[in-house]
Amino acid sequence: MEGSHWLNVKIIIDELIKKEHNVTVLVASGALFITPSSHPSLTFEVYKVSFEKEKIEKVIILTWLENRPSPLTIWRFYQEMTKVIKDFHMVSREICDGALKNEKLMENLKKGKFEVLLSDPVFPCVTMCANFLHPNFIFSGKPTTLCETMSKAEIWLMRTYWDFEFPRPFLPNFEFVGGLHCKPAKPLPKEMEEFVQSSGEDGVVVFSLGSMVQNLTEEKANLIALGLAQIPQKVSATSGPGHPKTKAFITHGGTNGIYEAIYHGIPMVGVPMFADQPDNIAHMKAKGAAVEVNMNTMTSADLINALRTVITDPSYKENAMRLKRIHHDQPVKPLDRAVFWIEFVMRHKGAKHLRVAAHDLSWFQYHSLDVIGFLLACVASVVFLVTKCFLFTYQKFIKSGKRIKKE
Repeated sequence: MEGSHWLNVKIIIDELIKKEHNVTVLVASGALFITPSSHPSLTFEVYKVSFEKEKIEKVIILTWLENRPSPLTIWRFYQEMTKVIKDFHMVSREICDGALKNEKLMENLKKGKFEVLLSDPVFPCVTMCANFLHPNFIFSGKPTTLCETMSKAEIWLMRTYWDFEFPRPFLPNFEFVGGLHCKPAKPLPKEMEEFVQSSGEDGVVVFSLGSMVQNLTEEKANLIALGLAQIPQKVSATSGPGHPKTKAFITHGGTNGIYEAIYHGIPMVGVPMFADQPDNIAHMKAKGAAVEVNMNTMTSADLINALRTVITDPSYKENAMRLKRIHHDQPVKPLDRAVFWIEFVMRHKGAKHLRVAAHDLSWFQYHSLDVIGFLLACVASVVFLVTKCFLFTYQKFIKSGKRIKKE
């Protein structure tokens, strides 16, 4: 797992440690953001892989940013993304080989007798490790699919909630933990507090493009800086959106940033860059809490106008506060819910009672093709019988009647 995904899992790990669980983190040597630390209840098992950190950054992020789709470049984008997907599969395979072919590592993990495995589905290799470490697991050499592998997850912790989602059906082993990383704003350092207070009635605009901000081109960075220099609000990249003087939040649309804004009730200007970010901002736009600026085509004026809209139009603040109230009005805090379900799986050795039978259906059963085929056969049989009866009646009575009249 990488980037914001690791940040969320790290928070869950810290909470599990507080509850006196022992945690082992399995990490590839080429990981971007995972830095081993020392704690009596926390162990990092670092295994060697053949790629360096820069490869993940290039494969996952840079190619996407450098070839973002537009009406004129969408074909080129998908050509480039085909290469990215191929490289991503190669990286995933190297991660799997680095872990599964490391006999010493696998033996150490087996000796650990772990009760549960928490993983991010971006890299599916972890599920294969779970199969390998299961006490009843027997390697038969039978080919499997990614869907079959992923379907073995006992619980899915979804990093969203109904403040973000639209009503739609979900499986019973889906639990919403969006915003698990959010906390009340801490007091700012003295110098930063003085800077924020100096903004007066105009307030502060918080600017953050997440953990990948270093990949912004110099041209785009200068364009954004030019726009921010022309607004009456002070601009902060470190105060966070929780300060009472925050008027708007400029975000790339990552889930963590979106939930920081929801948690504190701050309207957003979205500048999505890649992956799920455009969809996240689309959700906030639909709920009336954000305005989107296109990273490909934006000008300084576009950024200024977007900020002016969310700050001066009271509906954006009202909608952001409505989402905040929905988020905070939960019977259990998201982090507590995540930890509860992890411990639930540990206590009950799984959650098979929540697993739907659809996972065990073949593809034609899943899409009801067998039912459709049966119904089509019934319809065909009825049509055939009706046609036969009609032809029999026609030949028996109508044709016979004509012959009698002729005679």
